[in-house]
Amino acid sequence: MKKGDRILLLAGSAEALQIAAALDAREIAIRALVSEAPRGPYEMPVPVALIKDVAVDALAREAEGCIAIVDSSHVFDSVMTEAGLIAAKRNGLPFINLRRTAWELAEHAKWRAAPDVAAAMPMIAPDARVFSTTGWGSLPDMAGFPGARLFLRQTARHDKKPQIDFVEISFGTPPFDAEGETALFRELEIDTLICRNLGGYPSRPKLDDADAL
Repeated sequence: MKKGDRILLLAGSAEALQIAAALDAREIAIRALVSEAPRGPYEMPVPVALIKDVAVDALAREAEGCIAIVDSSHVFDSVMTEAGLIAAKRNGLPFINLRRTAWELAEHAKWRAAPDVAAAMPMIAPDARVFSTTGWGSLPDMAGFPGARLFLRQTARHDKKPQIDFVEISFGTPPFDAEGETALFRELEIDTLICRNLGGYPSRPKLDDADAL
């Protein structure tokens, strides 16, 4: 690549910071976009713009003058990925998508997989105290919750109240480390962890801590 080239980086993951830093170190121009405001102390080494209208037309306009689109958006941001892929095809650009390797469950006796949150509910023991990182949108799927208490992690402060009596909000600011996760699980007396299989290392501490506890 030449110094005058520009990359459109669809950001949102921790790896996007590393990609941006690597390109910036090579003096490659970057146009970085996110679909949600960054949370926590993560700081992109290049300017990043918030794009609320994640649509093909909008991303196609953003990609004008670029030589490629690199997708390192959040693992579950399928809207950004799909729109970016179509925008790249429309503009005749290469599209590079970063995919994390999913966490392997077979080597952990107490880890179980479920196709969705609702399917995970029967796996919860009666009277269990559960910590969930599946997001606010997963609350309707927890209607059949058989446990005693469910603590739902939220990484952005808000005043919304869950309309379910067994749910309590647990606010936290990423990145999360092993020491902090262990202390939190002990404080809340957690029995079970529910999370999405994000893969990679940034979201791994909670699984390893739950395993150790």
